[in-house]
Parts: sequence; structure tokens; C-alpha cells
Amino acid sequence: MARFYRLAAYIIGMVLFISAVLVSGVRAQQGSDSPLVKQGAELFAQNCAVCHGSQGQGRIGATLAKNWPSIRPDLEIKATISNGVSGSPMPAWSQANGGPLSDSEIEAIVAYILTWESGQPYVYVPEVTATFRPPISPVPDVQGDPNKGASLFDQNCVVCHGPNGQGRIGARLSKNWSAIRPDLEVKSTISNGVTGSVMPAWSQAKGGPLSDNEINDLTAFILSLPNTASTEPAPTSSAASQPVSDIGSLGGILLTIVIFGLIVGVILLVQRPSEK
Repeated sequence: MARFYRLAAYIIGMVLFISAVLVSGVRAQQGSDSPLVKQGAELFAQNCAVCHGSQGQGRIGATLAKNWPSIRPDLEIKATISNGVSGSPMPAWSQANGGPLSDSEIEAIVAYILTWESGQPYVYVPEVTATFRPPISPVPDVQGDPNKGASLFDQNCVVCHGPNGQGRIGARLSKNWSAIRPDLEVKSTISNGVTGSVMPAWSQAKGGPLSDNEINDLTAFILSLPNTASTEPAPTSSAASQPVSDIGSLGGILLTIVIFGLIVGVILLVQRPSEK
């Protein structure tokens, strides 16, 4: 009997030891100063901050700087980024689903998001680069300043609609608008969003960050965009591509080892009573 319990204790101890080693490895790769996290911080700033806030505090999108109530938050976050959330303003970002981000880029963003949960987030300071646009003449019969709208567009809309309105995650805006009053159509879409689509409501009256004057300026800028024939999405982010570790695979190995250890332990416990 004593020999049996020693064997069971040994198996359990080995499972716990290997699990601890693998967990340490995963955490080390997700350390706040790792190349993976740094890449994720840059990608987050370029693609996610406009909706979720520069520090994950939430804006148009959900708050991400929180504790995730999941056994595998990395898989939950990765699936949400990759596939989006149907019927919500969260689009699918993976290339497999028509988005601009590769699997490795999504894994880097996941690693960065999880640094908020650890309480030791990587502090990313993006380089300030001004987007030069030539002066834009007022749009006839449209309220709003298109030059102010250009700045607002760069701050809030480029991520989804592309720098020249050519479309990316969101619709192409550089087109001929068929409405009798295209200004009212554009303003209403910005203000109220589109229910059941990835276009959220941006007006302050609907919980968004933009005032009516800012929406007027955005409308004027959008209607000043020239019609473009191409509907191709903009290139993916300029963040340097680099090999990244598959965080999920390490977690999968960890889970496999734990399950194997439990199965062996159960088998030993079931077989032991039959021994003389």
C-alpha cells in the first residue's frame, strides 16, 4: 500500500513540476519587455486603440484592461480578434476571415493585452507622425470643415476605412454617394452606426466620443474624397514581421500533460483495490 501511494505521489509531483515549468515558460514569453509583447503593443496602437483606448480602458469598444474570467484567456481573446463577434461592432481581423492581420500578429496582440491582467503592462509610446493632406476646399451645400474632418478621420476612421477611404475592415468611402442628400446619409451613419454591423455609433448622444460639429466636419471630409475604382483593402500594418512563439501550443502541451497525469492516476487508483 505504501509503495502504491509513493508511486501516485511521484506521478502527481512530476505532473505539477512539468506544469510549473511550462507555465513559467509561457509567462516568460509574455513578459512585459519581450519582443512578442512589444510587437503586440505596436500592432494594438495601430489597429485596436481607436476603439478600445490606448490603455485598453474602452472607448467605442469594450474594456480590455481587466482580469479575464477564463481558464485560457489567451484562446478566448485570440478567437475574438480572429473571428470577431457576430452582430456587434467587433469585426474579424484574421486574414483567414478577410481581415488584415496574420495569426502571428494576432498572437502578439493577445500577449500584449494579457500584460494588463498581470498588472505589468508594456508602456508603448508611438512615434508621432503627421499625415500631410493638401488643403481641401469646402464641399458645396455641406455643413462642416473638411480640413478639420481630415484630422478627425486620421484619428478615428483610418483603422477601419483606410487612409484615403479605400476600405480596410470597414466599407469603402471614396465613392459616389447615390443619395439625394449624401451629407445626411453619411452624418446619420456616423452618428447612429449601423445596427448589426461593425459600424458603431460615434455621436456623444449615442455614447460615442464625437460632438455634432466633429461629425459635420467628418461628413464634409468624406464627401470630399475622390471616387476610387479599387476596392482592395489597404496593406496590413507596418509593424515589422518577426517569428513569434505559439502561446496557444505551449498551453496545449501543458493541458495534455496534466490530463495524461490525471488519467494515469485514475487508472492506478482503479486497479489498486484488485491487487492482493
